[in-house]
Amino acid sequence: MKIERRKTRAVEVYTSSLNDIMFFLLLFFLIISTMVTPAAIRVLLPNASTSEQVVTKKNINLIITQDLRYYVNDKEVLKDEIEPALIAAIAKEKEKNENVEVNVLLQADKSLSLQNVVDVIDIGNKLRIKMVLFTQKPE
Repeated sequence: MKIERRKTRAVEVYTSSLNDIMFFLLLFFLIISTMVTPAAIRVLLPNASTSEQVVTKKNINLIITQDLRYYVNDKEVLKDEIEPALIAAIAKEKEKNENVEVNVLLQADKSLSLQNVVDVIDIGNKLRIKMVLFTQKPE
């Protein structure tokens, strides 16, 4: 006597609701990511019609804000401490790779007097460092 089994059941996972959940998660993260501002120091750069996009690698950032605060690689320093901070940052970069050419990217707020910027450039000349002044194209 042959015994027949009842109908076999096919195992299925219903994923139609997962599409909606994934869409809402994606939408949530996209909205949140646009609200988050990076922890960066904001300065209004002066305009220059010949500005170019610069790829920055192995450079030291030197930022001067409108209220004369100085930052070397996002670390606040006093005006008198700029030179030792630059020397330490250059030594740190040279320690990683002796053949690397270190540049200082100077980002100065456009409302500063020219003398404040020249004082910092003079420190770079004293240390024989190539300094690049950041500008932006007028809109």
